[in-house]
Amino acid sequence: MIQIPVGQDQKQQRLDRFLKKYLPKASLSHIYKIIRKDARLNGKRVKPEVMLQEGDVLALYLSHEEIADLSQEKERIQAKKQFGVIFEDENLLAVNKPKGLLTHGDGREKKNTLANQVIDYLAGKGEYVFSRENTFTPAPANRLDRNTSGIVLFGKNNEALQALNEMIREKDCIRKYYLAAAWGVLTRPLRLTGGMVKDESRNRIEVVKEGEGKLMQTVLIPLAVKDGYSLIQAELITGRTHQIRAHMASQRLYILGDGKYGSPKANQRARERFGLTSQFLHACRLEIVKGKGPLSDLAGLTLTAPLPAALNRIKDELFGEE
Repeated sequence: MIQIPVGQDQKQQRLDRFLKKYLPKASLSHIYKIIRKDARLNGKRVKPEVMLQEGDVLALYLSHEEIADLSQEKERIQAKKQFGVIFEDENLLAVNKPKGLLTHGDGREKKNTLANQVIDYLAGKGEYVFSRENTFTPAPANRLDRNTSGIVLFGKNNEALQALNEMIREKDCIRKYYLAAAWGVLTRPLRLTGGMVKDESRNRIEVVKEGEGKLMQTVLIPLAVKDGYSLIQAELITGRTHQIRAHMASQRLYILGDGKYGSPKANQRARERFGLTSQFLHACRLEIVKGKGPLSDLAGLTLTAPLPAALNRIKDELFGEE
């Protein structure tokens, strides 16, 4: 038998999910069998969905050989740091993600991702230890498309990550603003409300009527208009896949360089004139209106990410220098 004390970074996790991370080689069916027969929480049998609390003691009535067979030590991930640090304290890390970098891994790229770079950065500072016993991994609370640059928030501990996720779900705690350059003219602010239906096979969404699909809300404010182009601030009220790109395209405002929702003709002109090969969309500002838990004292904090140099040059050429 071994005993596992539940600390701050393990609390508020379901028992079955905790054990899947602690014993990664065990199948889910095996995890449930262990919970039924070989696990006691504070001396009692419990259900898989029970939430762990700080101070709990989980006992596993397994031999050390069995645990070793179902475990694997985490390997230190070496990923070159490409992001910039915008803000950091003991709970929160806000970074500026460059275009071309995945937030999370996918089927083609699993190592060089923003999440892995951040983990390696924190490990290098001694703030994260790679071990089987450490079932918490620092993770992003929001994500950006591969070719969208800008602000991504990471919880550095379990309590902070849960608070961040709750703040994003509640909609009125965090305000997120993007800067986009588009082909098309926007002369007045627009509040767009509609539905979203995703075509998984094409990784593309369709904007439908409000009441159909998932609710989607975006606020667009024109910052500059010249020669058929618009510089637009977009505020995400909801946070759906490709939301700004699809919502703007539904209004005939085609983000430059967007190969999925943009205008092929405008994209070709932008490629020939500026060498632009990905969308001009940047998560430029984030305001914490109301914090929760360990992030309560961050209410009123505004985070900004400067526009990448290549996009700033395009902005100046299209709309004039500020």
